[in-house]
Parts: sequence; C-alpha cells; structure tokens
Amino acid sequence: MTRPVLICDTTLRDGEQTAGVVFSNHEKLRIAKMLADVGVHQIEAGIPVMGGDEKQVIRQIVDAGLNSSIMGWNRAVIDDIRHSLDCGVDAVAISISTSDIHIEHKLHSTRERVIADMAAACEFAKKHNLYVSVNAEDASRSDMGFLLEFARVAREAGADRLRFCDTVGCLDPFTAYDRVKTIIDTVGIEVEMHMHNDFGMATANTLAGLRAGATYAGVTVVGLGERAGNAALEEVVMALKHLLGVDLGFKTEKFREIAEYVARASGRQLPAWKPIVGTNMFAHESGIHADGALKNPSTYEVFAPEEVGLERQIVIGKHSGTAALKAKFAEYGIILSQEDAQALLEKVRAAAVDLKRSLFDKELVYIYEDYLHHRSRESDVRVG
Repeated sequence: MTRPVLICDTTLRDGEQTAGVVFSNHEKLRIAKMLADVGVHQIEAGIPVMGGDEKQVIRQIVDAGLNSSIMGWNRAVIDDIRHSLDCGVDAVAISISTSDIHIEHKLHSTRERVIADMAAACEFAKKHNLYVSVNAEDASRSDMGFLLEFARVAREAGADRLRFCDTVGCLDPFTAYDRVKTIIDTVGIEVEMHMHNDFGMATANTLAGLRAGATYAGVTVVGLGERAGNAALEEVVMALKHLLGVDLGFKTEKFREIAEYVARASGRQLPAWKPIVGTNMFAHESGIHADGALKNPSTYEVFAPEEVGLERQIVIGKHSGTAALKAKFAEYGIILSQEDAQALLEKVRAAAVDLKRSLFDKELVYIYEDYLHHRSRESDVRVG
C-alpha cells in the first residue's frame, strides 16, 4: 500500500447516533479538537438540518480553525445541503439508500428516483464548491449492477468519493475486498470504507477495502456507533501502522486519552479488554507471559504501551509465577529470594482463589508481612 490513506472520523455523527448517547455542545467541540490534534483528516461533525444546538455546535467547530476538513451529513435533499452551507463546512456527505430492501421499505421509492435525487443534490453541492462524499447506504446488500450505475452517476455529478456503507455489518473481508475493487476498477471513483461491527469484522473489512484500493477509512473513537458500533479509529490506525506498514503520522500516544474522554462523554464504560486502548492490552498475569514480558516486552506485546498512552502492568494473581512476584516486590524495594518467592506464591494463589480476582499492592504487602511474622515465630520456636 503506497498510496495515501485518509481518516474520516464520524464519532460526532454516527457515534452520537448510538442509542442513548448525547454529547453536549462543549463535549462535541472538545472531541473535535482532540480528533484534529491526533491527526484526523476529516471530521464528520453532525447533521446541520437538525438545527438548534446541532447547527450551533457545527458552526463552532468550523470556527475553531482546526487542521481538519469539517463535514456535515445530509440526506439527498437540497434543503439539507443549504443548512450545511449555513454552518460553513467545507465538505458534505450526501446519503441515500441503494439496496432494494431500503428503497422499497424505507424510502418507498425506485432505483431511478434514488439516482436522480442523489445526482441533483450532488450537483447543487458542487456548485457551491463543497467536497462531496456520496454515501451508498446499505451498499453491502445492494445489487452490484445498480451500485456501479449509482457510483458512475455520482462521479459524473461531481462527487469526490463514494462512501461504501456496510450498514448492517454483514460483510466479510473477502467480499469487501472484491466489491470495492470492482467499483474502483469499473467506475474509477475514490471509495471510503464505512463499516459497522455487527459480526465483529468492521476493522478487518475496513483494512480489506483499503487493500482493494479505497482511500478513506470511516471510523469512530472506540468504535462507538449504532448497534455494535463502527470500525474503531485506534484499531484502524494502529493496524495500518503495524500490520500493513502504513504510518499515518498520528499522535497515537493520545489515543487512550481521547478514548477515555469519549467513553465518559457517551456514558459508556471503556472495557479493560478493549483492543489497542484497554488497560489489559499490557497487563500480564500468567506466569509464562509475565516472565517473557519482563525479559523482553516484545515476546508478548506487538508495540510499546507508551505508543498509545498506556503503561505495562504486571498483575499478581492465581496464574502468576515467581518471576513476576519477585519483579513486583522489587518495585516495593524488597528483594525476594527464590525460596521466599516460592513460599509466598502459594499464599498469593490461595488468596486470589478466595477473592476471585488478582491482588492489590497492599494485599501483597500484608501477605508478605504475615509471612515474615510466621517465619520469625517458627525460627524462635526452633531456637527455643
């Protein structure tokens, strides 16, 4: 992959469409600033036609002078685009369904009408010098022949790219690759991957589309989004860097910070096991793993924790070994002999089973103090 890859983050639009999520204007503005700071190329800031607070905060984001393109989301309706123009955005997404199930049951329309509405909206936006992404909603369930015709008309109407939407997350990476390559080879339009995560393949499908020639990756912070969410910003950027050799130059050390902020603002927990930014990414308990990580972190870590704003943790619990225990006590300034470590390990494992969790530092110190006290008493008995 030698061509550039660009990131379009839609946390403030698709992310906020998560059931039960509402960002305050202050939060939306701060998230936009954080996204621009880490390196996001384009920020989909919201839906201007909603008016009120939504329109107000989109204007504020535009006026913030961020080093990112600011996009407004629109239906294929000219009046929607007028609202985007009011906000001063430099780019618009024009969205309309292309699958027959959506056209018939949601739009109560026809294929011909869909193409006509899309083309009219696109031409209007281009007359006002806007960058245009034409969104093929439910593209993954669309008839391929019709989707190619839709893409061709979009290009002729001036669209800068086609957003290929896996709206219900039903693609697999092999199908994603084939369909995107077909669109690019046949129509010659730039493509954005906008993948949902219903089957847990949003990031994989995004990477497959990029391999096929797509130039944009549509993402959200921590994969926030409707139902199972979208492809996650941090996953796509780090996978590009470490798996595909494409370094976008992002400030990845700020990923944990922005993930925590978006999680709090959305009222969602950030799971410890979350890929890339979860604390368990660099937490080692298993004796073999902890021993390997202590000797050389690359044995069980693909990249350094500092690269995404995290720290390595050696967790002491049921599955720990003596190497981890000795390393942990060394942090307290206590050097354990192998004999003491082995004796303590039995007590540590028993406590972890009783508590059904790993142990806190204070608990380890208490166990150590009890062990010293017991050993001293045994020594006194032997001397006596």
